[in-house]
Amino acid sequence: MDTLTVSLGVTHHTARLNGITQHWVTAGGGPPVYLLHGFPETWFAWRKQIPALAERYTIIAPDLRGYGETEKPHSGYDKRTMANDLAALMDHHGHKRAPIIGHDRGARVGTRFAKDHRDRIDRFAALDNVPTRILVENSSPGLNHTAWFSIFLGVPDLPEALIAGREEVWLTHFYRSWSYNPELLSPEEIDVYVRAYQQPGAVRGSAMDYRATAEDVKQDKVDVEQLITCPVLVLWGEDFEVNSRFFNILDVWRGMAEDVRGRGMPQCGHLCQEERPDIVNDELLRFLEGWTG
Repeated sequence: MDTLTVSLGVTHHTARLNGITQHWVTAGGGPPVYLLHGFPETWFAWRKQIPALAERYTIIAPDLRGYGETEKPHSGYDKRTMANDLAALMDHHGHKRAPIIGHDRGARVGTRFAKDHRDRIDRFAALDNVPTRILVENSSPGLNHTAWFSIFLGVPDLPEALIAGREEVWLTHFYRSWSYNPELLSPEEIDVYVRAYQQPGAVRGSAMDYRATAEDVKQDKVDVEQLITCPVLVLWGEDFEVNSRFFNILDVWRGMAEDVRGRGMPQCGHLCQEERPDIVNDELLRFLEGWTG
């Protein structure tokens, strides 16, 4: 294990849950808080939040289905199944209810969880995310051009073949271009992600996450009128054009949930919890106040 992850003082775990072997890390003590990463990352995306949050809470940060050290099956990437992965992880820990914090793809899992498991989510934070249904319904040439990667990953089999052996080039493109500061991630940090995505099936796993879009939208349309009832915090980087250029993110989420608060962060790209941990940590700690389990 590399020194970057060792220095965080997290404990690694695996268990067979909801039909797959899930991997997660834990830290701290107190009431549970679950952190769900996005693309193209793993649990390591939360390395700047874990020390701050673990002073008050027990942090559980899984690798999502298809990512990191979690199993990478050929199916089950619709968000209902991935939300059930989370429910099984909570069952494993004996947690009947908890706050869920999700970034990017993790926020999509959290959104479905908030609708399918309403009694199990105490509050929900969505970081730099526009819900899948909203993205699809507002498709345009400009948006599609900016979000080219989601279309590319949706093509069966081809992305895996083209990216194999070039994972570092593939991933570094996103870490540099999606950050206000292109040098945000050090070579050592990028290497942690590269090694995760060099594992057999890892690129396919992340692609399958995107290939579930049609099924995800189908699920979202069934309960479109049923707003999320728990408190929602929305944070986003103002310099990630896929989201902030095409959407008023706060208004989008006010159409998704009953109780929404949030803020954009200047000089911040998509990886907002990595780029502006000062703001993100303050906002999360304020949002989590009063959570006692």
